[in-house]
Amino acid sequence: MRVPFARERLQAGGRRWRLPLAAVALMAGAPAAQAYSAFAADSPHMFGDWGGQRTALEAAGVSFDFDYVGEAATILDGGYRDSHVTKYADQFALGAHLDLERLLSIPDAEFQVTLTNRNGHSVNDRLSDPGATVGGSSVQEVQGRGPVTRLTQLWYRQRFFDDALSIKLGRIPFGDDFATIDSHFQNLAFGGAQPGNWGNDIYNWPISQWAAVVRANLAADWYVQAGVFNLNDSNLDNGHGLDLHHSGTQGTMYPIELGFTPTVDGMAGSYKLGFYTHDVDNRAYGDGPATRTSDTNNGLYYVAQQRVTTRGGDAKRGLTLFSMGNVNHGDTAGIDRYLSVGATYQGPFDARPQDDAGIGLAYLHVNDDVNDYIDYYNATPAGSLTPLPRQGHEYDAELYYSVNLTGYLSLRPNLQYVVSPSAVDSVDNAWVLGTTVQVSF
Repeated sequence: MRVPFARERLQAGGRRWRLPLAAVALMAGAPAAQAYSAFAADSPHMFGDWGGQRTALEAAGVSFDFDYVGEAATILDGGYRDSHVTKYADQFALGAHLDLERLLSIPDAEFQVTLTNRNGHSVNDRLSDPGATVGGSSVQEVQGRGPVTRLTQLWYRQRFFDDALSIKLGRIPFGDDFATIDSHFQNLAFGGAQPGNWGNDIYNWPISQWAAVVRANLAADWYVQAGVFNLNDSNLDNGHGLDLHHSGTQGTMYPIELGFTPTVDGMAGSYKLGFYTHDVDNRAYGDGPATRTSDTNNGLYYVAQQRVTTRGGDAKRGLTLFSMGNVNHGDTAGIDRYLSVGATYQGPFDARPQDDAGIGLAYLHVNDDVNDYIDYYNATPAGSLTPLPRQGHEYDAELYYSVNLTGYLSLRPNLQYVVSPSAVDSVDNAWVLGTTVQVSF
């Protein structure tokens, strides 16, 4: 799941918000101290500051982002088909963030709208056993959910009591707020919001759903938040990418998360413990037909990320350790246990303080009840003709180095190793060479 903070102009109910006169005047006379020229190496955006207008708009409360991420992958060896294929997937994101206090004098209020468009293909269809009942991780996390333009964010947030409490309402992906982590890995097993990868009916970026999230900051470094998410499979349909109203609903999800964000000797950390439950009917695995269902879907997760060293007295550089874990309900979960550990290093060389590197290892375990179903199916006449492969566990490893070529362009080569792709032991372990490119326009 790749989540750039893309932003776009707001239109609500067919009515376009107009900037008040004070904001227009501010744009006209704003200083140009940050007026980067197009293609300048130190500019955070390829197209620069639009002659100073971008900075002026931000001062008035309107921040734009236009982002692109592309991921290439080549199978060097192994996999189900043992073919040296290369495939490419990408995502464009356009959006806008509105500071409504500056724009409309609504204190402590903001609005976000984001459109995404994904395209391309993944080499996973060559890595994985096509007969696997449960899928494993993806070596190109940006690929998926179809080549379609989607409304990924459309939410309003109101803060109260000096930010002690906030309420967020609208179209929200689960991973915007829950189980988040800073990640530059290309393999899906090391990205944010892992419950959305292994839990049932939890939709990560670029899928959004109607939701509400309430967060209370208990102290400077403690918070608790809870959400209510409407679950509707129609959100996955390509034909509903921009559709805000479609009939049908499967149920409701209730996540809750407790977070601790300490800073020790200037080194930041983030620790999160969460639980979710929802009431959607899902396939119940076990020794029986595939028509069995259960509405018991819940899980626990944690995220831990801590900077442990600095470099040259700079707290923004140094070694960070991380780990994530997820346990899902046994009857309905395909992947019932997930664990990852790893490390990243920001600014490894004095000559390139903006570069970063990372290494990670992840473990996925297929629910034993899935194999009970596979054994049941393979004993039927249909299964004797086209038997399903038994599944156990998959390991994913990745090593990357991110070269920040300019303030707006980074290139991130990576090497991945997948043990038992799709958790099928008979599939050859695979080496995958990847490259991620990120551009901010």
